[in-house]
Amino acid sequence: MSTFVLVHGSWHGAWCWNKLVPLLENEGHKVVTFDLPGHGLDKTPVQEIKLKHYTDSLTRILDNESEQVVLVGHSMAGLVITQTAEYRPEKIKSLVYLCAYLPKNEQTLLQISQSEIKDKPSDTPSAVIFSEDHVYMDLDKDRIHANFYGDCSEDDVNYAKDKLCLEPLAPFFESVHLTENADSIPRYYIETLRDKAISIGLQRQMQAEKPCNEIISLDSDHSPFFSHPVDLAAHLNRLA
Repeated sequence: MSTFVLVHGSWHGAWCWNKLVPLLENEGHKVVTFDLPGHGLDKTPVQEIKLKHYTDSLTRILDNESEQVVLVGHSMAGLVITQTAEYRPEKIKSLVYLCAYLPKNEQTLLQISQSEIKDKPSDTPSAVIFSEDHVYMDLDKDRIHANFYGDCSEDDVNYAKDKLCLEPLAPFFESVHLTENADSIPRYYIETLRDKAISIGLQRQMQAEKPCNEIISLDSDHSPFFSHPVDLAAHLNRLA
């Protein structure tokens, strides 16, 4: 059996994995979840957070594990797991990008999001609200269902609404610095076909620019850990 380390995305925390964790544990896997700085129960001030805070947090988790892990990153955490893989390649069995940003060397999340080739404008207005000083991003709670939780139950949406936090902007402007260390690790991409947060077009654009060992398709919104946990667990179990 394997050890999974699950890294949540923007605005979220370890709480978002609550449905997935028991499914993986029932298959005999060990599962580690945690809050990135400034998220969930971690109270690091949002204006202080840089990408290094995220990678330092994750490297500490990896250093506590005696065996290699399957490292899963959702959404923004694609940046975090990629840069951390550069620092701790020997600790990682494989990288799994769950509808996540897949950066190339010297890319920022902002560059990736702005590089998307769109056939038509999005029919889903963004839920993102930028602070006046551009230090953090908040969310319009009336729009998060359509943006992130399109397939989710009302209970799941309300649960998330109560826990979503502010998202620091600084890490979105910081580029990853990669060598063969990160590229030596097998990587897999789980794409979400009905995603309104990171479109399937952008997901496939990133896959084409940085090929993965395998692409897995889920007919899902941006939050399959809520909307399709059984299917997601089955794919992760197979990859393990």
